[in-house]
Amino acid sequence: MSRNHSLAAAQLRARLNHPVIDSDGHWVEFGPQLNDYLKRIGGSKALDGFKSRPTEVWHLTVPLQERRERRLDQPIWWGMPVRNTLDRATAMLPKLLRQRLGDLGFDFVVLYPSAGLRAPFIPDAELRQLTCRAFNTFSAELFDEYKDRMTPAAVIPMHTPQEAVAELEYAVRHLGLKVAMMASLIRRPIRSDQPNPRYNEWLDMLGLDSEFDYDPVWQKCVELGISPSFHSVSKGVGTRVSPSNAVYNHIGHFGVAGEAVCKALFLGGVSRRFPTLRFAFLEGGVGWAVMLYSDLIGHWAKRNPVALADIDPVNLDREALIKLFRQHGTRGAAEHAERLRNEAVEPSPRTADPDASLDDFAACGIEHPEDIRELFVPRFYFGCEADDPVNAWAFNHRANPFGARLGAVFGSDIGHFDVPDMTQVLPEAYELVEEQLISEDDFRDFVFVNPMKLWAGGNKNFFRGTALEAEAAKLLSTS
Repeated sequence: MSRNHSLAAAQLRARLNHPVIDSDGHWVEFGPQLNDYLKRIGGSKALDGFKSRPTEVWHLTVPLQERRERRLDQPIWWGMPVRNTLDRATAMLPKLLRQRLGDLGFDFVVLYPSAGLRAPFIPDAELRQLTCRAFNTFSAELFDEYKDRMTPAAVIPMHTPQEAVAELEYAVRHLGLKVAMMASLIRRPIRSDQPNPRYNEWLDMLGLDSEFDYDPVWQKCVELGISPSFHSVSKGVGTRVSPSNAVYNHIGHFGVAGEAVCKALFLGGVSRRFPTLRFAFLEGGVGWAVMLYSDLIGHWAKRNPVALADIDPVNLDREALIKLFRQHGTRGAAEHAERLRNEAVEPSPRTADPDASLDDFAACGIEHPEDIRELFVPRFYFGCEADDPVNAWAFNHRANPFGARLGAVFGSDIGHFDVPDMTQVLPEAYELVEEQLISEDDFRDFVFVNPMKLWAGGNKNFFRGTALEAEAAKLLSTS
């Protein structure tokens, strides 16, 4: 979906009768400045913690043959544009970004860090918490002067609910931040005398089968008016561990990671227990979400407690089956038909645990398939980049079950390698309208209405004091 755009971003924005909200831009930290801040705010331990979690680029210092032997994935290298010097500076300097927002066609930007994305994953608990606290303080101070048009996301460690709640409290109440990026896919060691021979660690998806009860974290988000957002990655995990091909590892990894967390939150009943929370899954697009939504409905239809009777082995009429085998079985089958009488019953979760539930949707409280729509569509939002034609799927109410329109939100990804020219992002997103894949009203939902519902749905004051205060008050009063 990339072409030479005759309509500049500023011209396009002038034609629109609604604001444009970028829900996932990126700012790029200036190393010397960041290091000074971390050390000043959190001391040498905060700086040590940040340096202890290097990016995977270090894999490129290992020869290919050794990467193959160690199963180290080849990461994306050269991750930020450099030919366009103005854009590079814009991603690093909030003042310059503020000045250029009109040229980009954006009215408001939610900004996620770049190097700071790794702070919540520092293995050492003390260093992780110190570094996240120092980094969030740095972010709040750096963008404070420009909060009328942009807001940075706090990075929230999630290794335990306690540290997450503590950092949420500090980031929101003390620093005044109002967007939170929650760590996810937490790597935990398998503690067992007989571990699974294929793995020595597992990924905690937070909402289902977690090592901890994360409900206190979601409750704190409700209390603070925070919409939990996830910028999860899965490169270097599972099937994305090519030692030689970065594109192989990169394609789809945000979507796969987002699906893992979203699916866990849904099946774990989080959207049922916390009906006012909105969750955001960024940079992975909406295609996976359309498929997940449809698959949840399809699986419930075939595996709800009533439907399970159709496949419960105890309901097999063995005598009738033996008779049919004798009448219609080919040689061999008919001769051994009698063995069907004593065939072992297939195992179920109750084989080892007699009281185990057979309802995988029990935590969701699903009684009708439409309940899935109500627990999924208004609660989950999906960050979509401008060059993804699959964004149109979110608005295809004729194909999506129960006429659903999923919560696709525009995310520019400015600052990173896939945006070589910031002024081309909005026109590129608008191509879906020009090619009649979505309507003007769909586009309004994409860049304005859905982002408003995501960020201000649980916090009516999210846009207070910003350039969109009046528009937010008007829209929220009618929704």
